[in-house]
Amino acid sequence: MWKYVMKRLAILLPVLFGATFIVYLLFYFAPGNPDRSAVRRAATPEQAELVREARGMNDPLIVQYGRTMKETFEKGSFVRVQLGVRLPKTIKLTLAAGLLTLVLSVPIGVWAAVKQNTIFDNASMLVSFFGVSMPNFWLGMIVLLIFGLHLGWFPTSGSMTFSSLIMPAFTLAFGNMAFISRITRSSMLETIRQDYITTARAKGQPYGAVIRRHALRNALIPIVTVMGLRLCEVFCGSILVELIFSWPGIGRLLVDAVNERDFPMILGCVVTFAFCFSLINLAVDLLYVVFDPRIRSQFSGEARRRKTRAKQRRQA
Repeated sequence: MWKYVMKRLAILLPVLFGATFIVYLLFYFAPGNPDRSAVRRAATPEQAELVREARGMNDPLIVQYGRTMKETFEKGSFVRVQLGVRLPKTIKLTLAAGLLTLVLSVPIGVWAAVKQNTIFDNASMLVSFFGVSMPNFWLGMIVLLIFGLHLGWFPTSGSMTFSSLIMPAFTLAFGNMAFISRITRSSMLETIRQDYITTARAKGQPYGAVIRRHALRNALIPIVTVMGLRLCEVFCGSILVELIFSWPGIGRLLVDAVNERDFPMILGCVVTFAFCFSLINLAVDLLYVVFDPRIRSQFSGEARRRKTRAKQRRQA
């Protein structure tokens, strides 16, 4: 198992480097780059060369990338200070939406599969259809108008109280909850038709225990995969939701930086998004070890075979 974990950690490093380097290249060649704009504003070729030398543009591209990353994220820099303040807010909102999605979608999907073709199954699938089809920014505005302005149950902006978290978290969670409940239902329907479920029922085990211990555990692999992907979308979709509910997170910081053409701040926000996406995918890969015994047995089997071969070589 530890070999699997170390392998995933080793893969994470080149992925992070590739993602951040591609983001840097996009900003390097984008129109309006401050360094290239300064070169174009130079009156003579000699002054342009002086500007290029002063800004380090004659260095290799990889050196410029390293220097930009260091200046952007060095201790005490404005970008790092702002990200340190705003990123925890976005993580808080994303985790709340993810927890709400998981708590509601999995039980609904399991119950809809168990009660297939009943009123609950049809109603839940109808609601999930609307949830999948509904854009989160439109849902956010509707929720804001009804529960924030007309009824006054929740604050319309800010992040200081728990009540201010409910509307943006629900807005982010609703569409993902609908999608994951459909995936859970289809995965459970496929699992409960397997022969080992019939065998467990034939042995006299209670139906609830069979669903919890056998069916749900084996149906979790596609659910975990989809949940990781949707959590990445929740993190990215928080940009619009933060703007609607005036949530002081990294998404709103990115929108403000784009409006002000603050390239270092845009670069810092985009690189932070890429880093968080990579960490979420790594967490999903590590969860496979917990839920899928085939991965554990595969790597433990390889370890036993290596020990056997080493023992045979020593005896020879």
